[in-house]
Amino acid sequence: MASTASPYGLKPVNELGGLPYAGSTRLYVIDPAGTASNIYNGSPVYVNADGYLAVATATGADATTNGFPVGTANTGIVGVFVGCQYINAQGQVIYSQYYPTGTTGVVNAYVVDDPQVVFQVQSAGSVTQAAVGANLFFSTGAVATGSTTTGNSTASVVAGSSAVATTAAFRVVGFPNMVGFSVVGDAYTDVFVKINPGYHSYTNAVGL
Repeated sequence: MASTASPYGLKPVNELGGLPYAGSTRLYVIDPAGTASNIYNGSPVYVNADGYLAVATATGADATTNGFPVGTANTGIVGVFVGCQYINAQGQVIYSQYYPTGTTGVVNAYVVDDPQVVFQVQSAGSVTQAAVGANLFFSTGAVATGSTTTGNSTASVVAGSSAVATTAAFRVVGFPNMVGFSVVGDAYTDVFVKINPGYHSYTNAVGL
């Protein structure tokens, strides 16, 4: 419930025009040599200069020193990681909620990369109706975090008091507003957001 801080990263809900999200994903490849970080379900991800998928670490608070993906020039993220598939040491095909750091070999990652998808995310504080149309960004230090028990991200966005009209990663488009689950103005409000143009690689003209 939104009276408790229980962030879960970005969860796809529907398309911006209102069509239901049908589960569409695209396969990306994680470096066969392994990466230094876990990648959790609900985490923002990007394609590195080597062509492999990696987890973003910047807050997206601006397009310069906090730009996606790593806090330098804003080249954007390709979307949100929702699981992966790899072969373990016993030769078994594993479908995992998250990517365990150091996993090597062929690892296919599932990514929601449609720039028009609306995501649900929990805020680190209260968000009021006045935030609709404003911009939010990830809470500092929580972008790439998660739980190896659930496999889910624990990323959250900043509270409504930090919402900005200037450029930032996410536009607030609404609220779940479900009594007993989350309503506008709760202590840790759940919000619907869309990735802003330029913060998504497919709406950013800058190549890698």
